[in-house]
Amino acid sequence: MIEDPIIFEVIKNSLISAAREMSVALRKAAFSPNIKERRDCSCAIFDAGGKLVAQSKDIPVHLGAMPLSVRACIDDLGGRLKDGTMALLNDPYRGGSHLPDLTLVCPVFIHEKLVGFVANRAHHADVGGASPGSMPGLSLNINEEGIVISPRIVIEERNLLKDRVRDLLEGTRTPYERLGDLSAQMAANNVGRDRLITIMKEHSVARVLETFRGLQQYSRRRMLNALSPYIGKTGTYKDVMESDGAGNFDIPIKVSITITKNGANISFAGTSRQVNGNINCPLASTLSAVYYVFIAVFGKGIPTNEGCWSCLDIEVPNSSLLNPVYPAPVSAGNVETSQRVVDVVLASLYEIVPEMIPANSQGTMNNLTIGGVDPRSNKPFTFYETIGGGAGAGYGIYGTSGVHSHMTNTLNTPIESLESEYPVRVISYSLRENTGGHGRWNGGDGIIREIEILADDCIVSIQSERRKTAPRGLAGGKNGKIGVNKMLYHGEEYILQSKTTVKTLHGATIRIETPGGGGWGVPPNQAD
Repeated sequence: MIEDPIIFEVIKNSLISAAREMSVALRKAAFSPNIKERRDCSCAIFDAGGKLVAQSKDIPVHLGAMPLSVRACIDDLGGRLKDGTMALLNDPYRGGSHLPDLTLVCPVFIHEKLVGFVANRAHHADVGGASPGSMPGLSLNINEEGIVISPRIVIEERNLLKDRVRDLLEGTRTPYERLGDLSAQMAANNVGRDRLITIMKEHSVARVLETFRGLQQYSRRRMLNALSPYIGKTGTYKDVMESDGAGNFDIPIKVSITITKNGANISFAGTSRQVNGNINCPLASTLSAVYYVFIAVFGKGIPTNEGCWSCLDIEVPNSSLLNPVYPAPVSAGNVETSQRVVDVVLASLYEIVPEMIPANSQGTMNNLTIGGVDPRSNKPFTFYETIGGGAGAGYGIYGTSGVHSHMTNTLNTPIESLESEYPVRVISYSLRENTGGHGRWNGGDGIIREIEILADDCIVSIQSERRKTAPRGLAGGKNGKIGVNKMLYHGEEYILQSKTTVKTLHGATIRIETPGGGGWGVPPNQAD
């Protein structure tokens, strides 16, 4: 029960503001354009048990997964987490997503009492592995994707201990950049810790800890209330991943949803076993995708925290595509398969709340990685970005063109930053017109991103989807156009596979044409 709703609102918004301030600090202090410009990072505040209390407006695939990472640190490190320490991890079987996403966890103490945690996750442009950027088109085990870091303390007495990250610094192609970004993560946690302590001193430790519990209970009650009109309703849907890059195609993901008086049961029985290629999706990312959909559909106005999904009973078969076990490769699972999880969960909910569900968005993050030696400095470089596309239309809503959707909330890298930091030239960056599906409300258009490489012997990796199966329209709306990956060199054009790694020469151009979103409703010229 909330005793004083005014104080409750003040503390709630103070916690959310603290998480947002962490995020701003991380972006401003970051070394790499991937974090500084694309904002591929997330920040949040947790209670002493590792349950989410408040978050910034960052990346959905990060935020729903981070509680498992915090709890892994608690389980593994326990009493070693002292004031002035921070723990690092990226292990995808312990709450991590894919290896480039490094999570830094900081315990917060007041008068030697653990009162909570602040944490952030940031995508580092390279953590070693078989190809620059640690996002290969094909990998057959996790060790080909980079350095695996189980929970370890890397900061003591507020100082980064380089010997604790020596394997990362020796494995990455850009150690100076890794140190810069790790330092920015450390700074963001310092901001979060200081703000949380200030809030507790202003309102008292006891009252803020009670607000932690009250916030989670409040969000749970509101989520249950939002679901209650649909008790007894069910939905089922199955879609496929086009390929795993290792010769497997049309890999099924199936979900069944039942709304109950206690919340919702979500079962992924019937989903493929884990596969050889790297589209296996870590459990933390799978859960994060489900949380995202339920918050997006039913959570309007509800503070996002652990309470939002405490009423969701999610069953994911072990050793499956959506809950792989070591040493399954996962680099594309976090970015590509998580998007398909969103698609199938939304489509299943269409049978329950049809007018609240949009058509498919582009269904991919169009991951592009370029690495080599910069001829301007003779130093290694790695560039990574995701590319937006068309958003699906909804009832009464046209799909937005040229945006990131669903599990990603990043920006496209600005051309000025891209060309100044890396040996590349942007030839084209525009909307891909007429690629959104027609409907009563049309889907959004995709993007054309064409980049010329100005260095010899670079390695280019692409992880993408919706190159064979189009983003589906809904309620009679037409499908969006599929995407296309191309390489152009000396007037010749080569179609690249959806998951691929290729070696390029100076002057080669990579052209990514991203999918459009599906339309919603029967197009007016086809209506009866």
